[in-house]
Amino acid sequence: MGTRVLVLGGTAQARLLANQLSELGVPVVSSLAGRVREPKLPAGEVRTGGFGGPAGMAEYLRGERITAVVDATHPFAARISENAVAATTDSGVKMLVLRRTPWSPGPDDDWHRVGSLPEAAETARRLGTRVLLTTGRRGLHHFTRVRDRWFLARTVDDPDPPIPSNMTTISARGPFTTEAERELLLEQRIDVLVSKNSGGPMTEGKLAAARELRIPVVLVEQPPPPHAPTVDSVAAAVAWLRERVDRPHTG
Repeated sequence: MGTRVLVLGGTAQARLLANQLSELGVPVVSSLAGRVREPKLPAGEVRTGGFGGPAGMAEYLRGERITAVVDATHPFAARISENAVAATTDSGVKMLVLRRTPWSPGPDDDWHRVGSLPEAAETARRLGTRVLLTTGRRGLHHFTRVRDRWFLARTVDDPDPPIPSNMTTISARGPFTTEAERELLLEQRIDVLVSKNSGGPMTEGKLAAARELRIPVVLVEQPPPPHAPTVDSVAAAVAWLRERVDRPHTG
C-alpha cells in the first residue's frame, strides 16, 4: 500500500503542506471543518465537514487507506485534535501535529495573557474603551455581554446576527501588514487589541502596530498541544513524512 496522507486543515500551513505533497506525487486529502464559507482550497482532494467523532474518523482512516495524518488545524481547534489522537491510536495510523510557534512578547510589548475568551473580555474592559477583536466570529458572544465598551470585531466571514449596538463588524482575510494595521488602529481610535495567540506571520502585523502605538494587547494563550509528535514548519512536516511512511513518488 502506498502513502496516502490526510491533512486536517483550514490554515495557511495546511494548504502549503498539501500543495507540496501534491507536487511530490503524494496522494493527499485535505479535510476542512466547513466553518469558513469560501475557504482557500489546497491542491489534491478536499473533503468538508466532520467525521462523527473519533470512531467515525478511525473508520474513515481504515476505509480510505490513510497511512498518515497531519493535524494542521488552527491551534485553538482542540476538539478535532483530541479526536485525531484517539482515531489514529485506534486505527494504528501515524500522526503528526503541525503547529505554529506561539508569539512571544518583546521588551516594548504591553501584553496581558489570559486563558479564555471570557477572561479576555473582562481584561479588555479593564484596559480600555474601544476594543479591536481579532478572535474569530464564534466567540463574540463572550464580548457582547460587556455593554459599556465599544467593540470592532474583524472576522473572515460575517458573524451571525443579532449584533449588539456597541459592536461593529468588518470582514477581512489576512495577511495583514503592519502599516495597514496601524492605519486601522488609528482610524478607529482603538485603545485595546484582543487576539488569540495563534502564532505565524500572517496576522502578526497587528502586534507590531500595537507595539508602535503603545496599545495594550490581550492574548488568549493556546491550549496544550495534543499528545503526538509536533513540528512547527511545513519543511519539517515533509521531512517527518519522508522518514516514517512510504517515500513520496517523485516521478
